[in-house]
Amino acid sequence: MPGPDMLATAGPGERYPVGAEGTLTFRVTEAKTVPSLYPESEEFQAFPHVFATGFVIGLLEWACMRALGERPHADTEMTVGAHVDVRHLAPAVPGQEVMAWARLVVADPPSLIFKVRAYEGDRLLAEGTHERWVVSRPEFEAQAAQLAPTDAPPADG
Repeated sequence: MPGPDMLATAGPGERYPVGAEGTLTFRVTEAKTVPSLYPESEEFQAFPHVFATGFVIGLLEWACMRALGERPHADTEMTVGAHVDVRHLAPAVPGQEVMAWARLVVADPPSLIFKVRAYEGDRLLAEGTHERWVVSRPEFEAQAAQLAPTDAPPADG
């Protein structure tokens, strides 16, 4: 959970309208299968090449971000994942299209709670809730910068 100094002072209502929805469609690739999640893991390498739960969660987070759309204060605040409660119910394989859907159901900043689902055609692949927290972008970026190793190569090279 973000510290109190990182919580943005956002109010509910039009900034975070309950009922806002986001969707996206993604074609599963080999790079998003279980063996690709942690290539160094012998256990993951032995697994079938199906859409990895970790990547399903990321896709659902992406739909939540889409539900929020363009925020008027994007330079001063952002949302970060805080809690995931999702059941992954069925597999998808490379080449299949997965549609992720999210609806904002509770807006009580800093907490934003979404209902989320993922489908392959009519098949329900995953469902649950995802909570995001509204935080101060400058504070979050400053904290991340402090955690970065000083001898790390530049991000672009």
